[in-house]
Amino acid sequence: MTDNERLGIEWACARLINLYATLNDQARWDEVVALYAPDGLMTRPTAPDAAIVGHADLLAAFTSRPPRTTQHVCANIVVSVESVDTASATSAILLFTAPDQPPLVGTYRDRFVRIDGRWLFSERRGALTFSTAA
Repeated sequence: MTDNERLGIEWACARLINLYATLNDQARWDEVVALYAPDGLMTRPTAPDAAIVGHADLLAAFTSRPPRTTQHVCANIVVSVESVDTASATSAILLFTAPDQPPLVGTYRDRFVRIDGRWLFSERRGALTFSTAA
């Protein structure tokens, strides 16, 4: 693999993380789900032990939530290229949900797979960095 190929994979995976946050904030659920491999797995930072697997269950999980305004901010994205078709990443996330509430601070550990030339999440595992319990 050349340096340019590695950089291209890193860029594509970092873009996927940022696109996910943007589409999520716009409640474009079909497009969010399409960022996952068909058997993709997600855990929310607020429920790190509750895996949601597959397009149908992912869509149901997103659409079952009441509508709300959110703003996700992604930072410290570090992508590790494993092969021409697999990669992983870690990132930090801030989730703003209301002007009078502190943001949730968390992390994601992602795994990516290239299917038919397109990078997708195979796993997106979230966790909170700071507990919201009083």
